[in-house]
Amino acid sequence: MNVNAASTAGGFRPNLIRRLYEWTVGWADRPGGSRALFCIAFIESSFFPIPPDVLLLALCVGSPKKSFRFALSCSVGSVLGGMFGYLIGFAAWQAVRGLFIPFVFSQELFDKVQVLYQGNAFLALLAAAFTPIPYKVFTVAAGVFNVDFWTLASASVLGRSARFFAVGGVLYFLDHRSKCWWKSTSIGVSRRFSRSASEDLLPSNT
Repeated sequence: MNVNAASTAGGFRPNLIRRLYEWTVGWADRPGGSRALFCIAFIESSFFPIPPDVLLLALCVGSPKKSFRFALSCSVGSVLGGMFGYLIGFAAWQAVRGLFIPFVFSQELFDKVQVLYQGNAFLALLAAAFTPIPYKVFTVAAGVFNVDFWTLASASVLGRSARFFAVGGVLYFLDHRSKCWWKSTSIGVSRRFSRSASEDLLPSNT
């Protein structure tokens, strides 16, 4: 599916994802960047399309001695946001389903997560929490399909903390030139992933 075509068909501006990406990264140069990181990590766990990693990277490069503090803020925000996503799925899914599908994620992806939850829900959540797999669909779907709340909480704490502290740890210990290279490389990868993931965030025209 062509992302630009999909975004136009769904009433979205073709450059929506790019603008959201630039807005997210822009918080690294503004007062309150750490608070913004917490909030973005929170909302990304249920509906926001841009992963918090891009802001985490920028903040850590700018203030490497605070890398672990930034990683903690990002982890806590993301875990709490995942719990909020669970609550949406558990208590409000019938009311908000039309807002989430197909505007936040696709029905196809939602159905795939349901199948994964019929296997090992903990491993599915752990993989989604640690990797670039869209975490939001797993948190919301966990509530919809009555996955045990503590399964979600424990997998989220482990997976999200490992992911964000890995980023913070690398940038804490690298020298300045290596940090700049790693930041530009990682942000480039995150940007390409964000564009690719937008296929699940924007409605299909089929």
